Amino acid sequence: MRPRPPAALIASALFSLVPVLLLGACATQQEIVTQREDYLAAAGFIVRPANTPARLAMLQRLPPHRFVQRVHGDDVSYVYADPLVCGCLYVGSQQAYGRFRAAQEARHLADEQQMTAETYQDAAWNWGAWGPGFGPGFGPGFGW
Repeated sequence: MRPRPPAALIASALFSLVPVLLLGACATQQEIVTQREDYLAAAGFIVRPANTPARLAMLQRLPPHRFVQRVHGDDVSYVYADPLVCGCLYVGSQQAYGRFRAAQEARHLADEQQMTAETYQDAAWNWGAWGPGFGPGFGPGFGW
């Protein structure tokens, strides 16, 4: 049996290690939902466990991980069903829903600002308005 060259060993090790690293960086659906539920609780939503037949029926009837608006006279409430993580309902007022949406927009804006800062941190990305290669004179041989 011939010994394998070191380059082949390194390549096979990298090919087996890369998928493991990529899978470790992925967030599961449960982690995403759990994070959203933390934000719901911080905004003022109240957790109602599905521990009665009526709540269990509502949990099964409502679309999972979506907001449903409920109107009772002049009162508007929002219900968020979670059959996956906690098997519960999150119930909140218009004010709680407004706080949740405002915090969600703030997180989105912060993520966008972070991405913009990372993009402009690298000077090589400063290509100009028309992309790379379209500087003064449009490259060699295309001068005005």
